[in-house]
Amino acid sequence: MALRARRAKPPASPPARDERDLETRLREIREFAEVPAPVDPEPFVRALGDPAPVIRRAAAWALGTRRDGRGRSALEASLNDPDAGVRGSAAEALGAIGRAESRPALEGLLTDPESRVRARAAWALWAIGDAQAIPALLPLLTDPEPEVRWAATAAVGRPGAVASIAPLSERLKDGHDRVRRQAIYGLAETRDASVPGLVRPFLADPARRVRVAAAVVAGRYRDREAVPALLERLAHDEPWVKPSVLVALGRIGEEASGEAIAAAASDPAGWVRVCAIHALADMRHPRTPAVARPLLNDPLWSVRGAAAEALGRTGDASDLARLLAALEDPHPWPRRSAAFAIGLLELSEAAPREELSNPAPDVRLAAIWALGRLRDDGAREPVATLLHDLKPTHPSGGTLATGEGAVRLLTDAESRLFDTAIQALGRLAQGEDDLLVRRALLEARDRVEDEELDRPARLAPPELQGAEPPSLRTVFETALSAVDDDEFGC
Repeated sequence: MALRARRAKPPASPPARDERDLETRLREIREFAEVPAPVDPEPFVRALGDPAPVIRRAAAWALGTRRDGRGRSALEASLNDPDAGVRGSAAEALGAIGRAESRPALEGLLTDPESRVRARAAWALWAIGDAQAIPALLPLLTDPEPEVRWAATAAVGRPGAVASIAPLSERLKDGHDRVRRQAIYGLAETRDASVPGLVRPFLADPARRVRVAAAVVAGRYRDREAVPALLERLAHDEPWVKPSVLVALGRIGEEASGEAIAAAASDPAGWVRVCAIHALADMRHPRTPAVARPLLNDPLWSVRGAAAEALGRTGDASDLARLLAALEDPHPWPRRSAAFAIGLLELSEAAPREELSNPAPDVRLAAIWALGRLRDDGAREPVATLLHDLKPTHPSGGTLATGEGAVRLLTDAESRLFDTAIQALGRLAQGEDDLLVRRALLEARDRVEDEELDRPARLAPPELQGAEPPSLRTVFETALSAVDDDEFGC
């Protein structure tokens, strides 16, 4: 039998050079990187070999922005790029992707001759958070460049390994205040009993960012021995430091500090007033309602919102009229806090049904939760209608920055509306004859992907105080359990 001769394949030709101008190509990379839909990473991977360093840097940035693990191997190869900017961008991208498999490759970049590259490699290892990287990072704690020491200190501290206490304690002596601050935060991650004693002296550090870090850690550890130093800071420090001091005092909860905290509620700085109110509410100090009530009329919306929230935690039925007035506030933040407060105080006569149509997601979220907690009969149909229009998934973040005052708040209220409405409908269900609630819940569940059911439920903030959120599946099951399934044979 004759054999067919195989036709020889022509040699592979090199990819065609892209002759377009750099600005056009960079714009294209950015557009592809920022589209929400899934994107094939292959064009970015190919661009890592482009002759122009600026294109290679942009491609690395794009792969990091997409957080697509399919580009990991190519990015690791780019850690050897002759251009320092490309090496640094590749390291940042690997940190954004966050795969522990990239640790050895990134460790090799910690000895790069360029300090900015060493720093970016350290930050990438911080993002990955693998304790096995600590030995490779330790030499950088004494790097001549403060930027590198800062990044290395952060990376060493993030895993919270007890073995990092000694090297981080040495960084408390660093001449650069960012390094000292990062060492304090790193020590706090270890949860070791020695940390409060190590950190306490830095409440008097010359750098305010270090004093802030020391106050944060004192509050996290509820360090009662730090209270005298914290009160000294509250009396004499600058407004930039006082909020962290107040939060710490509120967490520690020494009743004797209540008078000083109450006095801070009249501080000229609005954010100091906000933190003073929250601190009093955190410690359930008896003076909290008396301090909060006048501040419902504060010129700043952030203060008015904090005051309404504090009354929800420490007020009583006598605050009904005040909270109803707060529901008419021109800014959504006080209205949101007032709705939560009405639910927390179980003021059924003030059920905030009208707020279900409020344009601000924060206000709608608070109203849904409050109506469910109040078991408000008249809310079943509007909440069911609202649920029909809500999406199971939504972008998790937003900004609530309108209105007077300098405070800018980030909010994720819109991402919590769907789950909170499910919970509220379960609480509003009226038993086996409640077809309205049953249909609304089953229709909503049909719109949720199976894997989404096992994620933590995104509920309203009052549901999350000191407790792990249930899964969305559990929220559905709990809500549906309020309706007898036998009638449908389910």
